[in-house]
Amino acid sequence: MTTAISGQHAPRHVPMTAQLSTFWALCERDLWVTVVRQPIPFLAQALLQPIFFLFIFGRILPSIGAANANFASLLFPGIMGLTVFLTALQSVALPLVIEFSFTKEIEDRLLAPLATWAVGAQKLVFAMVRGLFAAALMIPLGFLILPNFALPNANWLLVVPILMLAAISAATIGLTLGTKVPFNQINLAFAVILTPLMMTGAAYYPWASLGSLQWFQIVTLLNPMTYASEGLRGALTPAAPHMDPLFVLLGLVISIAIFGTIGIRGFIKRAID
Repeated sequence: MTTAISGQHAPRHVPMTAQLSTFWALCERDLWVTVVRQPIPFLAQALLQPIFFLFIFGRILPSIGAANANFASLLFPGIMGLTVFLTALQSVALPLVIEFSFTKEIEDRLLAPLATWAVGAQKLVFAMVRGLFAAALMIPLGFLILPNFALPNANWLLVVPILMLAAISAATIGLTLGTKVPFNQINLAFAVILTPLMMTGAAYYPWASLGSLQWFQIVTLLNPMTYASEGLRGALTPAAPHMDPLFVLLGLVISIAIFGTIGIRGFIKRAID
């Protein structure tokens, strides 16, 4: 079987430098496909929804008096968190389901001189890159769309690690979905999972403001996106109510540990099967 060759025996005889070179080559290939062959689909998938969220909730609603003028400052970090999270998650989940079930492209990757788990890890790394790129694009879009937008007190040294952890956390969830959900059920899975993920992820409201709805405040703690949104809210707009950064980092690390373990094990199992 191809997986027995690449995932278990071959790496014992392949130098680490060769495996690292293969890992980088896979990343280069995915980057070339994204930038050269599919830039428009990627940008549409990553940015179309956040742009409309910013425009409607951050510009239109305050303009007609349906939202507070300061709402945009609370909204932007959450939309940035939503962007990095959904981009990284979808960059793994749907392609992986297709590669395992339809195109069988995953077999070509498993033939590479690389451990099976490392093939799955490469998908996580590249999904993180896509998520970070999409999140970075949100900053100029914020200045373009939102009135009087500014981030004078942003702690950029904190923004970067939170974005990276959020992207990896989302990618591990995507890896879990991509290895657990059958091809004919992926659309249903997205509909059932993504909507609650978006609505309970503190993207549109500060987590601290849910004090009067304590049951819902507790429910949101089960959503890793909550920690991404709150972490970015605290880093970009520290004057706004936000979750403690240490709590944010702990939540993201726990999410990565849980879903990363499930996702990598699921990837190895699917590869061997």
